[in-house]
Amino acid sequence: MLNVPNTLTLVRIFCVPLFLSLVTDGDYRAALVVFVLAGITDGLDGALARLTNARTNLGAHLDPAADKLLLTSTYIALAILGDVPAQLMILVIVRDVVILGGFLLSGAVVGHYMEMAPSILGKGTTCLQIFAVVAVLMTRAGWAPVSPVNLTLLFFLTGLATIVSGIDYVLRGIRWYQAGPTPGS
Repeated sequence: MLNVPNTLTLVRIFCVPLFLSLVTDGDYRAALVVFVLAGITDGLDGALARLTNARTNLGAHLDPAADKLLLTSTYIALAILGDVPAQLMILVIVRDVVILGGFLLSGAVVGHYMEMAPSILGKGTTCLQIFAVVAVLMTRAGWAPVSPVNLTLLFFLTGLATIVSGIDYVLRGIRWYQAGPTPGS
């Protein structure tokens, strides 16, 4: 069902090609504005879905897919342009592939999918990943530049959080499987 929260999620998905086009053209200021607007839609769609009791199955799957699409494509583009370390891009991609793979594997092996509720580690990692992108874009746009030392520290912390949360999701999946999951869990 297409409602206001799901429409906002679709707007975020449509922001991805615009953002990528702006970044590859070197228009970091406009890219930052689009990235922030996409982030605002992420906060709004979830809040509206909860406040208006408009949660849908479509939204439950579309929202995390939109988040992964935005962040993964952003890290790929920024790594190709040399704005973030390739190693960090690889960590972001591998973590998301492992999470998605575990979700799909749960359905194939058990017959129903594991509920992928975000953990506090996962949410914190996503915040760090977003903060790192904003720091890079602000620096490249000339707005409140972040020093190379602080960017390196931020990249390190983001990479570390990405590894830790990825391991946490794997361990949660293993525990879910060993506990003998029941339909709907």
